[in-house]
Amino acid sequence: MSALKEALYYEPLAKGKVWCTLCPHDCHIADGARGACGVRYNHGGKLYTLVYDKVVAREINPIEKKPLFHFYPGSFAYSISTVGCNLHCSFCQNWDISQWPKDHLPKHISSDEDAVAPICPQLVNLEHRIPGETVTPPMIVAAAQHTGCKSVSYTFTEPTIFYELAYDTAVLAREQGLKNNFISNGFISEAPQRQLCTVLDAANIDLKFFKDESYRHISRARLQPILDAIKRYHELGVWMELTTLVIPGVNDSDEELTQIAEFIAALSEAIPWHVSAYYPAYKMFNHPPTNAATLRRARDIGFKAGLRYVYEGNIPGEGGENTYCYQCKSLLIDRFGFAVRRNRIRNNRCPDCGAPIDGVGMNAEDSGE
Repeated sequence: MSALKEALYYEPLAKGKVWCTLCPHDCHIADGARGACGVRYNHGGKLYTLVYDKVVAREINPIEKKPLFHFYPGSFAYSISTVGCNLHCSFCQNWDISQWPKDHLPKHISSDEDAVAPICPQLVNLEHRIPGETVTPPMIVAAAQHTGCKSVSYTFTEPTIFYELAYDTAVLAREQGLKNNFISNGFISEAPQRQLCTVLDAANIDLKFFKDESYRHISRARLQPILDAIKRYHELGVWMELTTLVIPGVNDSDEELTQIAEFIAALSEAIPWHVSAYYPAYKMFNHPPTNAATLRRARDIGFKAGLRYVYEGNIPGEGGENTYCYQCKSLLIDRFGFAVRRNRIRNNRCPDCGAPIDGVGMNAEDSGE
């Protein structure tokens, strides 16, 4: 039997309730109930994570798949995930694991007040129903080293909801010389984010919309906490790239794309922006897939706002995945899909005009090319 772990970032309240402070949902969770993420459970006035060692996916991925194009391009990331998410996006591509706890577990399980929490039958049975392989932080780090990965990536679902596993793994990974990256929706509270950033090297944040109404109706979240988290990642020195899934009829207007691009540029013109094609999924089949012309328009809007690097995602072969020098327009990194075919960057500069190229580990030799 795997060991249950008390969660970080919560406060006890009256009548056995707890206040989870991990993300901006600020869930007040009754005894025997779970938070909005579905994987943080209150038993007897203590909050437990149900996924500390329940890894539902672990894969070796190109770093470009995250997508992170300016973080050791051409390298590989040992990628892990558990079930659960603190958002409920109607178009989620990984809904089968992100929404699993909400779809398969009861909303409330009565507690036995006389039982000790870690061995309470109700709690153990609930934890045992969570799918996943029993994998510990040392096992994850050892596997990443054995497979020759440059970094550990916390991804596929929202890594904030498996914070305890991610943070403990990231600490060990950093000690062993590995890098850490978060692929996140950005819905995280300030205190846990600041702690995380002490061991985090890079993050790709989904900035899905620039309308609070869209976040509330489509993703069951709010815009402002995500904008605040993006600003903090930048202020705390974590290398950051942003992704917007461009959905026809939802967030593809010139006005909204311009607002997103100008928000990014106001933080830094060096932050890469990935505009990716939408494909119908989960509960949102009433919008068509994004065409290449729409992504090209979004990319042009990004450049017009002053961004140095804008990429088109999910449409391989269109040329929008390549890295070009923002100064002389020379091709620097030639990509096809998730593969780096050639990296010309040397000494962090364009070999043709000498312009400094933004990112971490951008030299070909840094990534083992």
